[in-house]
Amino acid sequence: MILIIGLGNPGLKYDNTRHNLGQWLIDGLHAQWQAYDFDDWTKENNLKSETSKGKISDQKIILAKPLIYMNNSGLAVSLLKHYYRIEPENIWVIHDDIDLPLGKIKIVKDRGSAGHKGIQSIIRAIGTKNFVRFRIGIGIKKDVNKSFILRRTRLTANFLANIVLKKFNSNEKEILSGAKENIYKAIEMAIEEKIERAMNQFN
Repeated sequence: MILIIGLGNPGLKYDNTRHNLGQWLIDGLHAQWQAYDFDDWTKENNLKSETSKGKISDQKIILAKPLIYMNNSGLAVSLLKHYYRIEPENIWVIHDDIDLPLGKIKIVKDRGSAGHKGIQSIIRAIGTKNFVRFRIGIGIKKDVNKSFILRRTRLTANFLANIVLKKFNSNEKEILSGAKENIYKAIEMAIEEKIERAMNQFN
């Protein structure tokens, strides 16, 4: 069984923000996978998540969207992990990444958080970093760093938080719409041909 989680913040206020890229992608994945008879999203308050279940290539899949804020994502992941008895290496997390160009995918496993608060929370909650991450670029770190170099000002956590909570503009949405099919192909390959094959193909 594989648990695939799309990270983000709950509520309309955060729709279409950079930090909610993981949830936007998993919603699209759920829609695309209707051909595999994935059920409708079900709110599981005891697990702090919405879930949908289905099967691809005889592999049971649980899609999940935490119903709590990004910085506390680990609680939802821990509850899902224990309830469904899922090994850490079968936990796959889709999330935004400031270090990658917009729409770029990089698949990693057993890696540190690189400062991502949602990933930090998951590592603390389940006691290991040995899970899979689909890092999806939001393409801001380079520009932010240039700005701060010019101003000789240190990049602060609060400033960065404000950046990732901004909404995508129309041009960025278009780029992401073009990139998402490639992202979905990577996830499907990881399911059907193992994660290493997808890493070799898409990283």
